[in-house]
Amino acid sequence: MGIALDGLASGLDTTSLINSLIQVEAIPQNILKNKVTSSNSLVSALQGLNTRIASLADLAAKAAKPDALQIFTATGSSEDVTAAVGSGAAAGEVSFVVSRLAQRHIGVSGAVAAWPDNPPSLTLVASDGSTKAVTAASTSIDDVVSAVNGADAGINAVKIAAGTGPGGEQLYRIQFSAAATGAAGWFDIKDAGGASIFGANNELIIQQGQDAEVQLWPGTGAQTSVFSSTNTFTALVPGVDVTVKAASTAPVTVSVARDDAAVAAKAKELVTSLNDVFAYIKTRSSVTSGTGSTGAATTTAGIFTGDSTVRDAGQRIMTAVTTPINDKSPAEIGINVTRNGNLEFDEKKFAEALAKDPALVESTLQTIASRVAGAATVASDKYDGTLTAVIKGQESLVRNLNDQITGWDDRLATRRATLQRVYSQLEVQLSNMQSQQAWLTSQLAGLTTGSSTS
Repeated sequence: MGIALDGLASGLDTTSLINSLIQVEAIPQNILKNKVTSSNSLVSALQGLNTRIASLADLAAKAAKPDALQIFTATGSSEDVTAAVGSGAAAGEVSFVVSRLAQRHIGVSGAVAAWPDNPPSLTLVASDGSTKAVTAASTSIDDVVSAVNGADAGINAVKIAAGTGPGGEQLYRIQFSAAATGAAGWFDIKDAGGASIFGANNELIIQQGQDAEVQLWPGTGAQTSVFSSTNTFTALVPGVDVTVKAASTAPVTVSVARDDAAVAAKAKELVTSLNDVFAYIKTRSSVTSGTGSTGAATTTAGIFTGDSTVRDAGQRIMTAVTTPINDKSPAEIGINVTRNGNLEFDEKKFAEALAKDPALVESTLQTIASRVAGAATVASDKYDGTLTAVIKGQESLVRNLNDQITGWDDRLATRRATLQRVYSQLEVQLSNMQSQQAWLTSQLAGLTTGSSTS
C-alpha cells in the first residue's frame, strides 16, 4: 500500500477522496454482495421447506405401510396380568388360570470357613447334562465365588455370612443361583469327589427352577397348559405379550381391541404435518402492501412469490390429499379443505366413519398417505428432489458470486494502491513546485532590494 500524504502540499484530504473513488468503483461488487444475501435467504427458506416436506414424506410413508393402522390395545381383567401389543395382533380375548410363576434354581453350600477341598475343584452340571470344570485359586471362599462367576456357565455365586464355628471362626455359605428363570436353568455342582454339594437328597436346594404355567380353558375338554421360562408368554396370543405376576385360582382374561383413538391420532398427525407445509409456503409467498417513510405506497413480495418449483411442490401435495379415492372424497372420513386452502381434521366424523367401516377408513387413509409420501419425495429426495436441485443450484450460484466478490477485492485493492501512489506523487510534485516558487520569490525580492539601493 502507498504512503498517504494527506494535505502535505495541497491541503486536500486525499484519503477521503480516494475512498470516495473506490466506493464508486465498488458498486458492481456491492451488487454482487446483495445478490449473495438474497440467494442465501432463498436457500435458507428452501432448506426450511425441504426439511418440512422430507419429514412429511417420512411420516406419510410410515402411515402407508400395510399394518401401520392395525393398532390394538390389550387389557387384563386383573392387576396381576399385563399385556403389551406388538405387530400381528387381532381383536379378541382369551381366559386362563395362572398355575404357577417362573422361578430360578437356587442352592447353597454347607457353612464353612474355607472350602474343604484342596485344590478346590468343582464340576458345574447344566440341565442338559453338559459339564464345566472349575478350579479356584485357593480354598478362600472369595476365590471359589470368583471362579464360579468367571466360568460363564449361567450360574451366579455370592458369599453369605452364616454365623460362627465352634472355635469362633466366621462361617460362610455360598449361594448359587441360575442366571435365568425356568426349568432349563436347573444345575448341580459336584465337589472334587463327585458328590453334590447340595446333599444326597438335595436338602440344600433352596428353590427349584421351574417354568411359568397357564392353563387355557380350564375345566373343559380343551384344557391346555402353556409354559414359559419367564413370566412373559410371547406366543399365548398372536402379537400380544402377556406377563403374569401372581398365581391364580380363578380365570383371568386378556382382551384385545382396536385402538380407534390411536388411529385417529395418526390421521390428525398427518393433517397437522400437511398444514405445516402449506402454511410455510403461504406465508413466504404472500404479497403485502403498505406505506413507506415518504408516504408512498409500497409492495413487498414474499421470498417464494413466483417460484414455480415451490408452487409445483405445494400443488402436488395438495392434489395427493384431495383427489377422490374410488369416487369417494377424503371429506367422508373427516379430512376437509377449508376456504383458506388449509386442511381440517374432523375428529368426530373420522370416529363415526371408523366405527361404521374401519376397513374403508384405513384403506382411504393409507391411500392418501401413500400419495402424499410420493409427492413429498418428488420434492425433497436428497439426491434428485425438485427442491433439492434448486437448493444445490442456488448454493452453486452463491459460491460463484463469492468468487467474483473475492476477485473484486483484489481489483479494488490494486486500484486503491494505484490512486494512493498517484496522489502521493502529485503531492510531492506540488511540494517541489511550491519550493521553487518560494525560491523564485526570494530571488525576485533580492533583485528589487538591490535596485532600490542603487
